Amino acid sequence: MLEEAFRDEWGRVVASLVGFLGDFDRAEDAAQEAFAVAARTWPRTGPPDSPGAWLVTTARNRAIDRLRRERALAGKMHLLAEPEATVDEADDTLIKDERLELIFTCCHPALPLEGQVALTLRALGGLNTAEIARAFLVSEETMKRRLTRAKTKIRAAGIPFTVPGAHLLPERLDAVLAVLYLIYNEGYSGRVDLGAEAIRLGRVLAALLPDEPETYGLLALMLIHHARRRARFAGERGEDLVLLDDQDRSLWDLDRIAEGRAVLDRAIALGGRGAYVVQAAIASLQAHERVDWPQVAELYRRLAALTGSAVVELNRAVALAQAGDPAGALCAVDRLDLDGYLYFHSTRGELLRRLGRDGEARAAYRRALDLAVSTPEQRFLTRRLEQL
Repeated sequence: MLEEAFRDEWGRVVASLVGFLGDFDRAEDAAQEAFAVAARTWPRTGPPDSPGAWLVTTARNRAIDRLRRERALAGKMHLLAEPEATVDEADDTLIKDERLELIFTCCHPALPLEGQVALTLRALGGLNTAEIARAFLVSEETMKRRLTRAKTKIRAAGIPFTVPGAHLLPERLDAVLAVLYLIYNEGYSGRVDLGAEAIRLGRVLAALLPDEPETYGLLALMLIHHARRRARFAGERGEDLVLLDDQDRSLWDLDRIAEGRAVLDRAIALGGRGAYVVQAAIASLQAHERVDWPQVAELYRRLAALTGSAVVELNRAVALAQAGDPAGALCAVDRLDLDGYLYFHSTRGELLRRLGRDGEARAAYRRALDLAVSTPEQRFLTRRLEQL
C-alpha cells in the first residue's frame, strides 16, 4: 500500500509543498519525512481514507515544524498564517492539486532540456538521483549537479510556480509534451523503466488538462507503443531486436492497445490534428493484424508537413517500401541529409538488400554498425551482415 501511495502521491505532495514553501529542496525533505511517518504508522493503524491528503497535511506540518526549529520565522511568517491541519482532518477536497503548476515549472524554457527532464522525474515521478542517472547512463554525481543547477536556476531567475497564461500555454505545453516524450523514448530503448513512468505522468497531465487533444495524442501514442514492449526484444537476455513484422503478437498487451485507441478517439473528438495525434494514429494502424501501409505512408506525409522532420520522411520511406515500392523508397531516402543517423544507414541497407544490391547493402549496414551504441542494435546489424 505504501509503495503504491508513493508512486501515486509523491508528485502531488511535492507539488503542494513547492507551492507552499517556494523551495524544491525543502519540499522534498518534508515529503520524505511524511512518507517516513506513514511507513511507521500505517502498518499499525491501516491506511487513511484519503492517503494523498494525509500525506500532504503531514508534510506541511513537518515543514512548519522544521522552519520553527531553524528559527527562520522572520522571513517565513507568511507560511504560518494558515493554521496547521490535523491528520484526522485531512480531506482530498480541501487540498489543492498543484501538480500542473509543478509540471510547467519543471519544464520552463529557461532551464536546459536535460535539467527539465531530470527535475520532472525527480519532483513528479519520485525517482531518486541514482535511478535517473542509471536511466540516462551518466554518473550519479553528474545527475546530482544537473538537479542542483535546475533548482538554483528556478530560484535565481524567479521562475514562477504557475500555469502560463492562455497566450503562452500552447508553446509551453509543447515543451512539456516534448519532455514526457523524451522520457518515454529513453524507456522504450530498453533502459530503466521510464516508459511506464512517462505513461503515468501522461495520465496525470491528461487529467489536469482534459481539453487538450495533443495531451491525449501523446498518451495514446505511448500506450500503443508500450503494449508491444515484450515483443520488441528476444533472446535469453533480451538483447535481440525484433522488427514489427517478426514480432510475436501473442506477447502484445491487447487491453493496453484498446485503451490507447480509446484515448486516441478522445483526442480526435477534441479536434486533434497535431503531431502526436497523427503519430498515435500511425501506431494504431501498425497494431492491426494486417497493416494498411499506404495509409501509414499517407499519415507520415501529413506528419512530415507538420514537423518538417527528415526523420519522419525516413519513416515515410519505410512505409512506402512496406507498401511494395522499395525502389521509390530508396529514392526518397537518398534525398535526405542524415549521414550521422544510425537508422538512415540501416534503412538504406534494408532497401538495397530487398533490391538485390548486396554489395551496397553491406556497406550501408557496416556504416550503421559503426554508429550503433546499444547491444540489441549491434546484434541485429551483425546478423543482417551475416545473412548477406
